[in-house]
Amino acid sequence: MDLDAYVAAHQAQWNRLETLVAQRRHTGAEADELLDLYQRVSTHLSVVRSASPDPALVAHLSSLVARARFATARRRGGSWRTVLTFFTATFPAGLYRLRWWWVSTALANVALAFVVGWYAYLHPRVWTSLMTPQQIHQFVDTDFEQYYSEYAHLDFTGLVWTNNAWVAAQVIALGILGLPVLYVLAQNVLNVGVAGALMAYHDRTALFFGLILPHGLLELTAIFVAGAVGLRICWAWISPGGLPRGQSLAREARTAVGIAMGLVAVLFVSGVIEGFVTPSGLPTWARIAIGLVAETAFLLYVFVVGRAAAARGATGDVEARDAGDVVAVSA
Repeated sequence: MDLDAYVAAHQAQWNRLETLVAQRRHTGAEADELLDLYQRVSTHLSVVRSASPDPALVAHLSSLVARARFATARRRGGSWRTVLTFFTATFPAGLYRLRWWWVSTALANVALAFVVGWYAYLHPRVWTSLMTPQQIHQFVDTDFEQYYSEYAHLDFTGLVWTNNAWVAAQVIALGILGLPVLYVLAQNVLNVGVAGALMAYHDRTALFFGLILPHGLLELTAIFVAGAVGLRICWAWISPGGLPRGQSLAREARTAVGIAMGLVAVLFVSGVIEGFVTPSGLPTWARIAIGLVAETAFLLYVFVVGRAAAARGATGDVEARDAGDVVAVSA
């Protein structure tokens, strides 16, 4: 092999790899180019070693390949920047893309809760058939309020956080089946509606909303988002659009995983409010105001940050390089 000719033919690629390795940050295209050149130069090193092992050239290419390997590993590894990207682009963009799903789910569930509550209020046999008079009075007079102060604040926060995260995980994981999602959501709505009717029937409406609203606004929104994500997964294989069913389902499932991870943080905030604010000695208006601030912050996060991320091309799915290739088909 003519070593000089070989060097001349590939020197430009080596120089380009040197440049990319020296950079601290890369665009998506540059990261792809870095990986491609790393593989090419590794092949060049192997050829030089076997055909014309010039010590100086082998040492140079070995060093370049080693530094490129480190750079590609660093690029694809986890970092705080990855976390920042998730919370400023991936998660809010996913919420924004599915906004009509979870907004519709939330409105339908809230409407159903009020219908259930109104029916139960007008027909007390709904709870008298399930509870004795003693149990009813105990629930209204002590149990409902005491539930929020029964445990230490930190313990209660952890308890409600894990419970709500479990409910959210259920409705997302069961999304492929569709009906179980509706069942879990209906169970929550029925419980809230009947409890509200029971408290209202005994003139404890202010206490009910004073204890439910501070944390419930954000908490229920997160549950409704999870339910909507589960239903969207189901719809992805019922009506896949321009993709094969497997690819449509995979895309929504990947988005669902990202949203589920983000909801863990949202439910943590609602858990902190439920553990520390709801049972606190603050006036009712102050506790509800904190809940409204948290809910408003979430909505602004979705419709400002999420909308901006969507405008930049984020969808809530992983990057195209990680999702694999897809082939469009006719709808």
